[in-house]
Amino acid sequence: MRSSVENLDVGDFHIEKLGEGESVELPRWVADELVGQGMAETAESPFENEIFNALSKEKMMGPLQLSGLQHDFYVRMSRKLGMLRASVADGKSRKEEYDRLRSVCYDLVGIRLSKLLSLSSASATASTLGEKLTPEESAFYALSQSLSKEWKVGLLGEKK
Repeated sequence: MRSSVENLDVGDFHIEKLGEGESVELPRWVADELVGQGMAETAESPFENEIFNALSKEKMMGPLQLSGLQHDFYVRMSRKLGMLRASVADGKSRKEEYDRLRSVCYDLVGIRLSKLLSLSSASATASTLGEKLTPEESAFYALSQSLSKEWKVGLLGEKK
């Protein structure tokens, strides 16, 4: 906390008392509001490291293997890119820093997308991929698997 607060309501969330310099875990949306008001700063580890690590792992895996990502990975990635984009617009960060992270994100998404398409046409089931798929990837996988099956039936004239 950058400043002390008492009896603060943020939406339906109530903060009884927090002192300056105190660290506390709060719901993301509450923390974002406090940071936006200049009352707090986030103390999370740099998410950029997690993105770079995920890309490295994905490159080391085989063409039909996926590394695991946390359930909220893409939400956090999108949020980080948005915050960095806004920081560049405000002159607080360099555009090169944003461009570099954006490029790494595109590489990661491209590699995983390619693997998901290969796996969906190979008839692997989503359940065999287990916890390695994020919710966004699960939705994409189900759709691409369905389209792949329909396309094969249309071309070959028989169900597989």
